[in-house]
Amino acid sequence: MAAPRTTRTEVIVVGAGPAGLMLSAELALRGVRVAVVEQRHRPSTESRASTLHARTMEILDSRGLLPDLGTPPNEPRGHFGGVPLDLTLPSPYPGQWKVPQTRTESVLEEWALSLGADIRCGHRLRLIDLAQDPDAVEVEAVGRDGRPVRLRGSHLVACDGQDSTVRQLTGADFPGHGAARELLRADVDGLDIPDRRFQRLPRGLAIAARRADRVTRVMVHEFGSAARTRTGPVRYEEVAAAWQRVTGEDIGGGKPLWVNHFDDESRLLAQYRHGRVLYAGDAAHRQMPTGGQALNLGLQDAFNLGWKLAATVRGEAPAGLLDTYHLERHAVGAAVLGNIRAQVALLLGGAEVEPVRAVLAELLAEEPARARLAGMVSGLDIRYATCGGGHPLVGARLPYARLRVGGAVCTTFELLRSGRGLLLGLGAPPPAAGARWDDRVDLVTAAPARDEQGTWDGVAAVAVRPDGHVVWVGGAQDGDGNGDGDGLDAALGRWFGAPRRPHTRPRAGTAGRAVSDT
Repeated sequence: MAAPRTTRTEVIVVGAGPAGLMLSAELALRGVRVAVVEQRHRPSTESRASTLHARTMEILDSRGLLPDLGTPPNEPRGHFGGVPLDLTLPSPYPGQWKVPQTRTESVLEEWALSLGADIRCGHRLRLIDLAQDPDAVEVEAVGRDGRPVRLRGSHLVACDGQDSTVRQLTGADFPGHGAARELLRADVDGLDIPDRRFQRLPRGLAIAARRADRVTRVMVHEFGSAARTRTGPVRYEEVAAAWQRVTGEDIGGGKPLWVNHFDDESRLLAQYRHGRVLYAGDAAHRQMPTGGQALNLGLQDAFNLGWKLAATVRGEAPAGLLDTYHLERHAVGAAVLGNIRAQVALLLGGAEVEPVRAVLAELLAEEPARARLAGMVSGLDIRYATCGGGHPLVGARLPYARLRVGGAVCTTFELLRSGRGLLLGLGAPPPAAGARWDDRVDLVTAAPARDEQGTWDGVAAVAVRPDGHVVWVGGAQDGDGNGDGDGLDAALGRWFGAPRRPHTRPRAGTAGRAVSDT
């Protein structure tokens, strides 16, 4: 058989789940040629995850994707290990937004395809070649017709889930602990049982939630039971038997549409980057999807990586930019896995954890404790130390606010929709020095809307990365908008590379879709 022809691209993404689709779209948005290799022959019909948290909703807004989700149900209350938790925080999207994973994937896939991403379903990865060329990665996959296909690019990103083929082929170090406990889960039609929200009964934990289509998702864990070593899928009879032992209810007559299990195995890659191979989503971390955090964590990995990898491929990245992906997201992953392990102990522990749950419930009545855990679960508390210190905004996400720009009203998130950096002047043009980066950074002059003045007390300008995190804040003392702004050159150089334009005066920018000023 003749050797397979090699197709050249710039970035190869393995896996077309939420993280892979988000990453491929972020790359294509910046003109990077990207090929996605997915072993499934068609999109999944299984909605494993159903929750989008506030930070993820903000990210989708910053790319103009929220209208495509429709009007998902919103629940301001979440939980921490089954203990009720009010998730309300300063954000336009507080709480949990119930979006089936199938819908999230569909929206991201349509966006990626519209930007030119090459998504190849029915292709099973079998070989990664890192040795032949230090400047490229080659992979070989088996295509739909059983014939080998070779792809060559400058980088490879593994987004192929918790059982990552890329991770296995490269032998990446994946430390952590194996499974000790598990939850059985099924989507069942034809049930008439009461809803149960993390109900702890004498023999175990029971959860039941009926959707609008009258399908009921049930989850059950028997206290003291151990995770089983499985060689095949969970059978519905096993779920129904456990449910009856815990609740006394017979659900055996229901029609199972989907059955699976998830356990508390917890692992985190030692390094998210191995030269030209990077990892995102569940390929980089394995955790029980407690509190709906797993999918959100993966999407936010991809959002952090996309613009950095694009700049690297295009030759625009400053030294060390791609390394900040590991520095930032590994720390976030470790924190999330830590809070999930705490939640698993509270959720699946037996009577011995009841005193701890009672103390936690009392503490959550105190606002600082509630806000701390709400920020942790929602992703709104993330602040990247790599951005520097000083002002409280530096390293944090750009706050949501409405602004007057060029006679119209838009939001801060709308100003990020180009996928470029942002230098925002508030009440006056941003420092003129920023114009030297205007091939990579949008310069915008805006005034806070009538009821948004307090958001920007003492702030005259901000510089923002494409992923929405602030890297510089200028106060009124930094000049009238025509100076350099103390530290601005260093911040822009750190994240966007050397300037390519001479020092010129900035133009007042216009950006964003007009919205009503209410």
